[in-house]
Amino acid sequence: MDIGLFLLAFGLVSAISGGWVALNVRDSATALNHWAQANAELRRHAQGNLGPETRSASATIFRYLGTAVGLSGTVLALGGLAMVL
Repeated sequence: MDIGLFLLAFGLVSAISGGWVALNVRDSATALNHWAQANAELRRHAQGNLGPETRSASATIFRYLGTAVGLSGTVLALGGLAMVL
């Protein structure tokens, strides 16, 4: 039963946070995109590379990843609920 409660809690947290990004609530996917872009720029400057940026991520990719995390969290929460009941 302990693992069921853990899966239920972890699944709910994952489902809510993944859904938040997947649905782009309060521009969360866009904020993640800007954060990743700033980190990539800092990494390039730290390496001494002042050339053009080479990024492959976008807000859409973060939304897809949020969808995957949200669905996985839902599966974990349902599995935990089945163990508890």
